[in-house]
Amino acid sequence: MSHAFVTRFAPSPTGALHLGHAYAARVAHNFAARSGGKMILRIDDIDHTRCREEFIPPILENLDWLGLNWFGFHHTDVTNSGIAIQNLSRQTHRKAQYKAALRALGNLGLIYPCYLSRRELNELLSAPHALPLPQVTPDQRSQQVTINTDQLLSASEQELRRAEGREPAWRLRMSAAMKMAQKMNPNPLSWFDHITGHQAAKPEEFGDVVIARADIAVSYHLSVVVDDALDGINLVTRGNDLSQFTHLHRLLQALLRLPVPEYCHHVLVRDATGKRLAKRDSAHELDDMRKLNDDPAKIFAKLPPLPASRTA
Repeated sequence: MSHAFVTRFAPSPTGALHLGHAYAARVAHNFAARSGGKMILRIDDIDHTRCREEFIPPILENLDWLGLNWFGFHHTDVTNSGIAIQNLSRQTHRKAQYKAALRALGNLGLIYPCYLSRRELNELLSAPHALPLPQVTPDQRSQQVTINTDQLLSASEQELRRAEGREPAWRLRMSAAMKMAQKMNPNPLSWFDHITGHQAAKPEEFGDVVIARADIAVSYHLSVVVDDALDGINLVTRGNDLSQFTHLHRLLQALLRLPVPEYCHHVLVRDATGKRLAKRDSAHELDDMRKLNDDPAKIFAKLPPLPASRTA
């Protein structure tokens, strides 16, 4: 490894950790430890509709049990009642930064409000008179691609909904964003992945994507690029199911003039049928596994091999 990696493990407190989380945390921890770097623990708790405070202590306790300690963690923080909630990054503490990032995109003229509900949008786009969608292959994000949704609702109806106090989602006007990114830097957008190598970014396949939800005033896409910059992350490790979103994240990094990290989109942990693990599947929860066998080595034995670093 040519430099020390600053990685992060960023669980959402929406349920118990499972084997898949253990693997993701171990990948991040391993890259950091082997390079002489550090792993940041960030709690992705911005979605108040799903996140619960009571899920955070078990996350800390399971990471400590696995020996995957994060930067700033000290065993002196461990008490009879559990690990103190400190030395963490938390999205709920960064609302001002997300708002500033959204405002920056607004100042560039790259976002617009969308007052359509998801159901209304689906109905309009499936109607015979709807605007044509971009052509994307089945393995891409065809369900998320939309174009100029402000054209799907009359100006008078938009004004009526605004006057009624309805909060809009905010969409990125993709065509303008691509032109702006090219103006800022003529070099093609790309990233380096430690598994798949150099990748060319194609964010235009997303169309006018939502980058700030109406209910939480931000989105995963906008928050994650802001978070990684604030935390000084230079290697993003995450499951390969999220690799598709890196196309969009590279565009947002360019528009907001944020540092570009390296990436490692690793394999997912799957059950015996080949299905990826989910929080609703309690059979692989770490809490229960600890009760059955208090040995982290038995946990790691169930996980895929760790990915190796490669030179960019």
